[in-house]
Amino acid sequence: MESGPQKTHPELPPPLHLRAPPQTAIDQSSPLPTATTTPSCMLRASVLSILKMAAESAPKKLCTTIGTHNGHFHADEALAVYILRKHVAAYKDAKLVRTRDPALLKPCSIVVDVGGEFKPKELRFDHHQSDFEETFSKHHKTKLSSAGLVYKEFGREILAATLHTNKEDELVGLVYNKFYEGFIEALDAHDNGIAAYDNPGERKFSEDSFTLGAMVGRRNPRSSKMPSDPVEAQAVEDKHFEIASQRIGEEFDYELEYYTSVWPQAGGIVESAYNERKQYDPDGRIIVFKGHSAAWKDHLFTLEAEQQGGPDVQKENGEEQKGKEQKGVLYVLYPESAAPGSKWRIQCVPDSKGSFNSRKKLPAAWKGLRDEELDDVAGIEGCVFVHPGRFMGGNKTFEGALAMAKKALETPLEKTALEN
Repeated sequence: MESGPQKTHPELPPPLHLRAPPQTAIDQSSPLPTATTTPSCMLRASVLSILKMAAESAPKKLCTTIGTHNGHFHADEALAVYILRKHVAAYKDAKLVRTRDPALLKPCSIVVDVGGEFKPKELRFDHHQSDFEETFSKHHKTKLSSAGLVYKEFGREILAATLHTNKEDELVGLVYNKFYEGFIEALDAHDNGIAAYDNPGERKFSEDSFTLGAMVGRRNPRSSKMPSDPVEAQAVEDKHFEIASQRIGEEFDYELEYYTSVWPQAGGIVESAYNERKQYDPDGRIIVFKGHSAAWKDHLFTLEAEQQGGPDVQKENGEEQKGKEQKGVLYVLYPESAAPGSKWRIQCVPDSKGSFNSRKKLPAAWKGLRDEELDDVAGIEGCVFVHPGRFMGGNKTFEGALAMAKKALETPLEKTALEN
């Protein structure tokens, strides 16, 4: 047979001794063995050895870790950890290290609520130092907890990603402040022992179990049920922390959706209704949402503050005029649903956001009545109900709800005074 170059099948790779050597950065001072000088099995071993050395000399990727303290946990660090893991790309699903040991905290990528340092550039976010005075802005007085520190640092980034815009967008700045005041600030105050009121007076009931802080606190394991072995006890504690962090994180996500979706959309709806209010009452005390209701309270108070100096009670020489009606919108009307023929609601405007006190309640004579009985007493057809607290009522039609609002406006204030 005629000798010549060895043929190869077009669909198969060439034999090892005919392949080009791999393009791997190596020490040029040590020549590579070649196919002409070294058997193929030795060449294969040599190439594998070179690749292994290259892999071992490559920089190792460090594991991203979040450090916080162990022991009894609180709402602020539970939320801070959740925000970082779920909403900041650099720490997505990061490993959690719960310890107070400085040596173990030092290599962590970021540390919250422990360590005795507030150094944002070094990603250290503790607030327990005696000289710590950081607040959300110069307009805020509440000192920040680890939740507030993390939100202040990464909040704009999170909101910009959620709103699909950049951090400099005006809407991002607006929501950044509203979200802090509406959700984060209460956690900061709770962790720093700051009361919501300067003079809370005598409490009518305890709401200690009703707060987000209490919800997280309840996730701490019972000491009587903890294992005696320290390692096992730490594992149990860490598991409970993960549950608490996820739980408060769900509340964060609900609020994030509200402030980035529901709240901005409601602004235009409320403003439009506010501008049209005088067609229902010359003094503008009734607002009507025609198509459907909206998250109106916060936007209403903002509009009133901007356009007429705020919704505060009438004052004379700085003193409240007792027995006088408050300024601003008193009643809000809206359909129960967007379906044709929907029933309508009348709701009293509270004297402040979050308050259960109304600027002007519905008439005392309507208290707790329903249907025909309420029709007879109110002198209005189609009445459905008036809540015993007199902050809400209903009617079968818009015309009926509007008649209820106008009748309530005509009722003297002393007859709408709060009754037991």
